[in-house]
Amino acid sequence: MTALAGIRVIELGGIGPAPFCGMLLADMGAEVIRVDRPSEVDRGLDPLRTMVGRSKRAIGLNLKTSPGVAVLHRILESADVLIEGFRPGVMERIGVGPDVLESTHPHLVVGRMTGWGQTGPFAAMAGHDINYISMSGALGSIGRAGERPVPPLNLVGDYGGGALYLAVGVLAALVERSVSGRGQVIDVAMVDGAASLMTPIYQMFGMGRWVEGRESNLLDGSAPFYDTYVTSDGLAVAVGSLEEPFYKAMLAGLGLDEGDLPDRNDPSTWPELRKRFAGVFKTKTRDEWEAIFAGTDACVTPVLNIAEAQTHRVNVERGVFVTTDGIAQPGPAPRFSRTVSAVQGETPKPGEHTDEILLEIRYTPSEVEALRVGGAIA
Repeated sequence: MTALAGIRVIELGGIGPAPFCGMLLADMGAEVIRVDRPSEVDRGLDPLRTMVGRSKRAIGLNLKTSPGVAVLHRILESADVLIEGFRPGVMERIGVGPDVLESTHPHLVVGRMTGWGQTGPFAAMAGHDINYISMSGALGSIGRAGERPVPPLNLVGDYGGGALYLAVGVLAALVERSVSGRGQVIDVAMVDGAASLMTPIYQMFGMGRWVEGRESNLLDGSAPFYDTYVTSDGLAVAVGSLEEPFYKAMLAGLGLDEGDLPDRNDPSTWPELRKRFAGVFKTKTRDEWEAIFAGTDACVTPVLNIAEAQTHRVNVERGVFVTTDGIAQPGPAPRFSRTVSAVQGETPKPGEHTDEILLEIRYTPSEVEALRVGGAIA
């Protein structure tokens, strides 16, 4: 058994956070059916969708046709969840908006993923991760003083503030449905999620313990005991020695006497402390420092690149990465004690299971052929 065994999720095809959420649910055992556009079926599998498509099945539907929408409605009869990442209004225009779904499929949990939300002055405007986190206060807080803000890849908006909040919303709605028997609509906006992730920072700001300006606070690279340092081989280590015992362990590894150093609790001394630390870290290679700090509470670790992370012994022993479709990739997370998550299968080609799924929901072979001839399926 898996945690979501017996749950059927319909994912309207797309890129970014909605498919990533579908992957998370599939790894936890949900049956996820990806709905592909005919154009996607014609093009074949997009390499960028390979990992997030794992463990799913795929059906090719033309939702611009009434018969195609009718097929979707029939699929939803046996589904528990529908997730989509269209712009506001698209679902309504094709005849599967929340009002329609509430009357035709009242049991259905509908997760809607947008950047700016279903309503509001920016609702119809295009955007990407960088735009959503710029409006949440996150982007403006990341980077070196006097330099441009640094995009933290597209992790904070798309995946942290988007996919994970969509997954949490879906799971919460399923729990509530077990009591009420009714589905509901979840409006997930990446700007909301990115702002939510900033809650601890906003708390410190409200208490006067966080000031405006990059590299001016405890966690943004200002503190010399929470930063990165270049090693003798031009690589880097990460230092997170915030608490006093961890700080003492770091000093021990560096061979420094705390009595010979400025007071770390006085921010005015931080430039001098940073200079001292940087000089010591420059005397050994990254791997030498890793060996010195391994097994200690100093909170000093090597900064790995993507290839190194896949082969590092800690990640290998933990099984952080798996290989699916011939590609090494992060494995399912989180981990359950009884209902173990796992990659359920390889990524399907667009529309690969169209006939199989239609026959499962009681279309006859002749009806399937008629839908194909009429352009409703691909």
